[in-house]
Amino acid sequence: MKFRLAVVAASLAVVAGCGSGGDTASPTTTSPTGTSGDPVAYMDKVCSASAAFASVPKTPPKLDANDPAKLKADMSAYMGQLSAAFDRTANQLREVGPSPVPGGDEQVGRMATTFAEIAKSFNDAKVSVDQADANDPVGGLQAAGEAIARLDQFVEPLKQLEATPELKEAAERAEACQKLRTARPSSSAPTS
Repeated sequence: MKFRLAVVAASLAVVAGCGSGGDTASPTTTSPTGTSGDPVAYMDKVCSASAAFASVPKTPPKLDANDPAKLKADMSAYMGQLSAAFDRTANQLREVGPSPVPGGDEQVGRMATTFAEIAKSFNDAKVSVDQADANDPVGGLQAAGEAIARLDQFVEPLKQLEATPELKEAAERAEACQKLRTARPSSSAPTS
């Protein structure tokens, strides 16, 4: 089974201001801690909020068919880590505060919704892994692989920031966005 986490790397680049388009609806983000009209400070907050998922290990556990119970436990823990990280990012994006640029609130709101959907996908996979028979090498692992494959569905809504040139330019100057841009999660193709 091939795990494709390159999409996570693409998401990092998107958060840092690369990409375009998308039309997922979500509530507007608001907070009393605004950025006083500074798009660079705003994007710094957006990228800092996105760092939660960037910090989770991106390499799946080694799949050892000789110890199916450990394999199941490791994959469950991994799905849980990914779910928690994407959920943390969604929550932190909702707390970024009002955008100094028209449309920024909606775009960051869409990003928060997308990260929440990704978190749910990994949480659902964790539940499937937990419920699977440890002696069935396909059951739970298939759910995990499907969750990772579904990341492709979430890429388009993440490409919001380039639609607003001021936010794209601000992302290119924001320190937290530069740190995300240089973060490169690893891809892996574990074998069973």
